[in-house]
Amino acid sequence: MVERWLKLIAVFSLLFAVFPTAVQAAGEYNPAVCAADNKGAPLSKACLDMITAFPRPNVQPIAQDVHTLSAYSFWRVGPEPTDTYDAPNGHVVGQIPKGFNFVNAIDLSVDGWIQILGGKWVRRQDAKESKPSYFTGVTLPDGLPYEFAWVLDKSGIYTSEVPGGPPSSRTRRNLVRYERVNIFATAKDDKGSEWYMIGPNQWVKQTFVAKVKKIDRPKGVSGHWVAVDLYEQTLVAYEDDTPFFATLVASGLPHHETHEGLFKVWARMSQDSMSGATGAPSAYALQFVPWVMYFDESISLHGTYWHDLFGYRQSHGCVNLTISDAKFLFDWMAKGTPDEKGEPINYVYVYSSGVYGGGVLRQ
Repeated sequence: MVERWLKLIAVFSLLFAVFPTAVQAAGEYNPAVCAADNKGAPLSKACLDMITAFPRPNVQPIAQDVHTLSAYSFWRVGPEPTDTYDAPNGHVVGQIPKGFNFVNAIDLSVDGWIQILGGKWVRRQDAKESKPSYFTGVTLPDGLPYEFAWVLDKSGIYTSEVPGGPPSSRTRRNLVRYERVNIFATAKDDKGSEWYMIGPNQWVKQTFVAKVKKIDRPKGVSGHWVAVDLYEQTLVAYEDDTPFFATLVASGLPHHETHEGLFKVWARMSQDSMSGATGAPSAYALQFVPWVMYFDESISLHGTYWHDLFGYRQSHGCVNLTISDAKFLFDWMAKGTPDEKGEPINYVYVYSSGVYGGGVLRQ
């Protein structure tokens, strides 16, 4: 009998872990009950009850863009100039200039050679395969009734027992990169840095996470629009006033900052090539960029296969998304309210919820 009860308890525990909404329905999410619990002392019953009822954000990860992730092969060439050939072991017919360059391989069947988009060949020894990120954003079934965050720091670091304290194994909580967490309390350490409690006396510094926030709809905007927060490096998609989707992004680096302001998406392309600063140390050429949505002249939202550093600034001004997130937004934008020409209307609002050091990574 005892063994049967233990099995039942284990089953119910698994159900609660897989379906957190079943637990969350038990009460109201109210971080105010934990507001005073910020010194590492035993938590109040009300605070513990809320943490138990809301162990994780109530969100739903989107599906992977399996086709793009599996059908295309991305390779970095360089950074030194790279010769291109008319055939394997053939004649040199061109050169890819020095820079941050990526190509799309269309034929890998010849040993030691790669045929790239456009038909030319490069030596495999001159290229390195690039694995795209499989991170995805989430839909928001309840809108965005409360703020949550993604962990940005590398996995394996313990949370702290108090704001400003050192990582502690006594918290029994390791940070896991891209883990989604609720924020139950906010406090500042002795240096004025902000910390979040993401579990019972489990504290993490603000710079280790990216918080998702709801904002008011900009004047004159309706229908489908997205808000890009440069401080948090997050994006939230809205249908009028209702948050629908959220994810991490990577915006412009220092001296290549993504411009703040309200923009209208003026072109959508399933794929495009991008290049710039030819001959300069920051030169780049990307042969195939998927799911491109231009909004500020040549600046766009687009899929990204050359890094997995979402939540940190990485680009030359564009808003980098994972391939799956970009495909999701690309399809969603197509459903926007049509204009007089039948084209969907979509807006991108770029802002900063805090001061991010004029170009310094939040670290």
